[in-house]
Amino acid sequence: MCGILAVLGCADWSQAKRARVLACSRRLKHRGPDWSGLYQCEGNFLAQQRLAVVSPLSGDQPLYNQDRTVVVVANGEIYNHKKIRKQFAAKHTFTTGSDCEVIIPLYEEYGENFVSMLDGVFAFVLYDTRNNTYMAARDAIGVNPLYIGSGSDGAVWIASELKALHDDCPKFELFPPGHLYSSAGGGFRRWYNPEWFAELVPATPYQPLVLREAFEKAVIKRLMTDVPFGVLLSGGLDSSLVASVTKRHLIETEAAKKFGTELHSFVVGLENSPDLKAAREVADFLGTIHHEFHFTVQDGIDAIEEVIYHNETYDVTTIRASTPMFLMARKIKALGVKMVLSGEGSDELLGGYLYFHFAPNKEEFHKETCRKVKALHQYDCLRANKATSAWGLEVRVPFLDKEFIDVAMSMDPEWKLYDPDLGRIEKWVMRKAFDDEEEPYLPKHILYRQKEQFSDGVGYSWIDGLKAFTEQQVTDGMMKNAAEVFPYNTPINKEAYYYRMIFERLYPQESARETVPWGPSIACSTPAAIEWVAQWKASNDPSGRLIASHNSATPAHADAGAHTNGNGNGVVANGKGHVNGMANGNGHVNGMANGKANGALE
Repeated sequence: MCGILAVLGCADWSQAKRARVLACSRRLKHRGPDWSGLYQCEGNFLAQQRLAVVSPLSGDQPLYNQDRTVVVVANGEIYNHKKIRKQFAAKHTFTTGSDCEVIIPLYEEYGENFVSMLDGVFAFVLYDTRNNTYMAARDAIGVNPLYIGSGSDGAVWIASELKALHDDCPKFELFPPGHLYSSAGGGFRRWYNPEWFAELVPATPYQPLVLREAFEKAVIKRLMTDVPFGVLLSGGLDSSLVASVTKRHLIETEAAKKFGTELHSFVVGLENSPDLKAAREVADFLGTIHHEFHFTVQDGIDAIEEVIYHNETYDVTTIRASTPMFLMARKIKALGVKMVLSGEGSDELLGGYLYFHFAPNKEEFHKETCRKVKALHQYDCLRANKATSAWGLEVRVPFLDKEFIDVAMSMDPEWKLYDPDLGRIEKWVMRKAFDDEEEPYLPKHILYRQKEQFSDGVGYSWIDGLKAFTEQQVTDGMMKNAAEVFPYNTPINKEAYYYRMIFERLYPQESARETVPWGPSIACSTPAAIEWVAQWKASNDPSGRLIASHNSATPAHADAGAHTNGNGNGVVANGKGHVNGMANGNGHVNGMANGKANGALE
């Protein structure tokens, strides 16, 4: 992971301007503590702060073509770079071992129409001195962050994080995932156009071996590294599968020749948290060298301001989950590890969040997965990337491999639906694909462990402690005036108000607050999914424990009636045999009809 900054078309070419660009670039040094570089051609500046993971000794940036007329700064991992190098071996003289150098011959061969040929995650800026044009691009899903803004002199600023440009740009915004920006073309255009983007319901049958193979390939290609690495292991399905596949195939990789076949795993949690116990069990099963990091609620509270500074958000769920990850990343980096694999993306692709249990039909289920994947760059991708890069640690996410996404999103969503009558829980398609009796990937009870949101799994008292703390910090009077103080994305509870106060102090610009998504959510749902259940509209907390089907549902939402009401009377169920509702404070489920109830009650 690296940090890039480009300032293009400045009217000021002076040394003072160069010094200003360098100062802004240094705000990204946490992303790339290993080296820094700056290119200037008149009023065009390209800067990079490097984290050296591939080719540490020869991959410094900026990168150039042979006559130095094309210049690139990039934050990326290009997993097919060796294949591309072979393709251009006779045409292009490569001068570094950087995987990102292949951007240059692709551009020289295909112009701006090459971005879809890159297999990986990236954010880059390319400047062509021959015609004084530039282009920038961001990966398909937005795993790597990128922002774009306009300086007061009309210059275009492009940066990995908004902290590098927010003081110098009156207006700035998120650089949209799957897009490129072209000065010659006059703006943005989408380069990533998968079939699922239209949100049409697919009909491809579930093929467990195809799904398994696609995921294993996604993990294996992310073992491209020239530095020590490990895996994040919460003990949930997603991180456990990443760890299992990594351990199984590590011996076949170049990394094993350099660092051996021992795999390090890492978990963070409050004392006796669900994740600590589950991760320990998975680590014992896989035989990893396991590292368990504990934190206290006070440790987390003390880190919140730093977390908001680095993550550049006031979204409640993101801050809750980012804080333990931020603390863990520091410990991991202190051990000499510079790259880890993680399990983000599975819940969005496969409908793993517990609120998906209440999708009224497969059409709505699929549309919600599409909405969730399209929004990942503002939530889990942002969290995973920025919370770890704060300490110079790179996170790689196999579930968001383009080929795996194609397989997962082309599957008939009927197979993804929660269906207790058929024994299908959330992400059943993934669990079934890796349910190998002869050579088990995981213990059965881990393979079928219920979904746990990261901010819940690190310890339920983490969220409870945050609520209690912010209750003391924000008065009732402050909340009454919330709409006047924060008319845009008004906080709806004291925890959100507290985070917003910190964000506004760090990033006071209107453009900054507009980069943060907002809206009602239950268990990480989109606002559209709130419409599935009327009672969800009354909730102002995104925790997964507020869903009635959670095994540890909060008292106010405990599912005492096991998805029927407390008197044993029938409540409207959807066609898959579960009640589409949420338990009320008396342990009753308030069901909502989805047309006719044509399924049996649980």
